[in-house]
Formats: sequence, C-alpha cells, structure tokens
Amino acid sequence: MTKVITYGTYDLLHQGHINLLKRAKALGDFLIVGVTNDNFDRERGKLNVHNNVLERVEAVKATGLADQIIIEDYVGQKIDDIQKYDVDIFAIGSDWEGKFDYLNEFCEVVYLPRTEGISSTMLREESQSIVNVGIIGCGRVAERFPSEAQIVNGVNVVAAYDTDFEKCNTFAHKFEGIEPCKELGDLFNRVDAVYIATPHLAHYQCIKDSIQAGKHVLCETPMVLNGDQAKELYKLARDKTLILMEANKTAHCPAFNHLIVMIKSGLIGEVVDIEASLSQLLNKGGREFDANQAGGAMFEQGSYPLLPILKLMGIQYESLELFSRMENGVDIHTKGLFRYPKAVCSFKVGLGVKTEGDLVISGTKGYAYVPAPWWKTDYFELRYEDQNDNKKFFYKWDGFGLRYEIQEFISCIYNHRFSSARLRRRESIQMAYIMQQFSERKNFYEI
Repeated sequence: MTKVITYGTYDLLHQGHINLLKRAKALGDFLIVGVTNDNFDRERGKLNVHNNVLERVEAVKATGLADQIIIEDYVGQKIDDIQKYDVDIFAIGSDWEGKFDYLNEFCEVVYLPRTEGISSTMLREESQSIVNVGIIGCGRVAERFPSEAQIVNGVNVVAAYDTDFEKCNTFAHKFEGIEPCKELGDLFNRVDAVYIATPHLAHYQCIKDSIQAGKHVLCETPMVLNGDQAKELYKLARDKTLILMEANKTAHCPAFNHLIVMIKSGLIGEVVDIEASLSQLLNKGGREFDANQAGGAMFEQGSYPLLPILKLMGIQYESLELFSRMENGVDIHTKGLFRYPKAVCSFKVGLGVKTEGDLVISGTKGYAYVPAPWWKTDYFELRYEDQNDNKKFFYKWDGFGLRYEIQEFISCIYNHRFSSARLRRRESIQMAYIMQQFSERKNFYEI
C-alpha cells in the first residue's frame, strides 16, 4: 500500500484545495491530510485564519478524500509524521516547489500543480469585509490596542472616545487613521464594533449603550462586577445578534489554551487542586487604590486566577470563602478558597503584597506547573513521580498579547459565534457573580 501525506491550512476550503487533495490521493492508496493547528498558524504570523482548526478539519473530512486527518502542531513535525506513519510520498502545492526537497531523504516529494485563479487569500479578500473598531476609554490599557489590532487581518481601528476629549485627542494623534470623537454617538456612526477600556464602573453602561447602538463589543476584564448585569448584557447582545466578549488576554493565549486541553485530556489524571497567584506592587496614589473607582486587588486582578479554576473545575462549586487585608476601603491582598465535590482550589491576588505568581494544577497522576508570570503563559511543565516522564512546553508570546483576543473577537463576528470556547459566557457571568460576592462581603473575612 502506498501512503501519501499532504498538509495545509484549508481555510475557507475551496475548489483549489479539493483539486489538490484529489491529485494527492491519486498518487497512492491511502491519503493522510495534516491540518495546521491554530497555534501553529499564529506562530507563522497568520492571524488571518477565518475558520478555527475544528471547522477546518470538518471541512476536509466532508470532502471524503482523506483516509486519515492529523493536526500539525510544530515546526519539524513533517519528518516525524513521515516516519511515524511510514509514508511513501509527501505531496504539496507547486507554489512551495523546492522548499521541501530536504524530505527526499525520508520519502518521495511531489509538487502538485495549483488551480489557477483561486486561493484562500483571494477568497478572504473578496468575502471578508473590514470590521471598523472604535475605542472607548483612552487610558494606558487602550494604548496597546491599535498596534495589536494591526496584526489581525480584517480589523481597522478608526475612532476613539473618552469623556475627557483632550485626553482622547492626544491619544488619537498617536496613531494613524484614528479620529477623536467628542460624542459617543459620533463614534457609533463610524464603527461596526467597539473596544471598551474605561474604568470598571463605567463598563456596564458603555456596553449597554454600544449594544443598543447595534455594535459588537469587546470589553476589558472584569467585564462587570455584578452577575445579574452580566446576564442581562449577554442576553441583550444575543437578542440583537451581536457579539459580546470579555477581553481576558490569558483566556486567548495559545499556550494557556494548549495547557487546558492537555489537562482536560487526562495527562495529569483527575484534577484535585488548583493554586493560582498574581500580585503587583503599584503606586498607592493610583486609581487601583481608590475605593470609589472599584480599586483593589480582587477587582483589578481577580478574573485572571479565576480563569483556570472555572475552566477546569466548572462553575458549580459548593462554596467560596474570601479572605482580605483591607486598607482605606480597598483590598491590598485577597485569598479565595473554592470547595468542589472532589477538589479544593485557591487563588491569591495582591496590589500591596508580593507573592510568587505561579500556577500549579495538581492531579492524581502528576501536576502542571506554570511559572510567573503564568497569566502571560509561554512555558509550562507537566511533572510526574518519575522525573524521566516530565515534559516541558515552550511557546511564543507575541507583543502585548491582545492580538489573540482581537483575532477571536473578529472571528466570532465573521462566524456568528456568540460564545467563545476560550472564555464561555457562563464562565464570564460566574466571574461577575464572584466579583459581586466580594463587593457584597458574602463569605468574606477581613484579616
């Protein structure tokens, strides 16, 4: 039996792809198709993928041409796959001619003719309308957004608004093509979607105004500090067929997502404990220490350590106790203790207390360790009783990390996905209820 292998992104699967698959299949008796992972595409600078890897795999499967489909995760995998699957022929499009000659050492390399006049890039340009985005809130967090958005295909930042117009004007003139708006309505008239980077207490009204104006919304984390408000806003967005997404950059980090998938696949057994910490020593004259502006460690940082706990253990915990050290009405340190039916999880956040900012996920077969700063995951380890079984995983964290959430936001708009698997609506809503529990001082102990 002659085995043939070929690889591709297969984004916006078209007749050109199908023709290539037919030509590859005709070379032998068994066709293996490698579909590039989303993370692998990102590492190659391709933040223009319209369909995620599962959608692309399903599209290839639907052609009926592939006898086996695999995922391409890393550079150098082609050699490993050729040897692993005992491949006889490596087939690839002729636009790559000469680039894979090195594989002749392992199997025959065949360059297949492409179908003239059609490509994913061309289809993407024809079918993908540009999403014009406006920024609401021109503080230091928003400074990172324009440069990150430039990396993502299909998005254009065109306007900005702040209650302080001079601040907005100064912000807009730092970036090409951004128009400062004196009125929020003016911004809405120019855009399809908004990125909200205002102080926490302004999020709810800004989101509601934006949705009622018919705009998709990406809002900085924590989205709101009240669970009922979160439910209301997500329902309002869905009723108006709009995307509402919380901009938690860790949730969209490629390495963090890979970690979650590996843990859920059982590589460390059943999870029985999670410990997540995050802390900063900031100038106490800032907004973060102002109780009237919802300052404090929990509101500033809490959504990040809550993320791995809710993603891995779910939202149905039995109890949550919160312990805080308070100064001038804000918490400079908070520790939370979750009790689940078969697990206990804890988190620590601090603005005036410094701690090791790592993440440890303990299981019945081993544990995962992510060193500080774990919320910018670029490396983690799976550790076992026998150290020879330990595995280390390295990833690239690009820029400020906002490009990953922007790409997912735009993808959700194009594909009409109202809840991202990376941070589901129910998880975002539960985070808001936890913030509400803290603000209402329920199961709260001052230390």
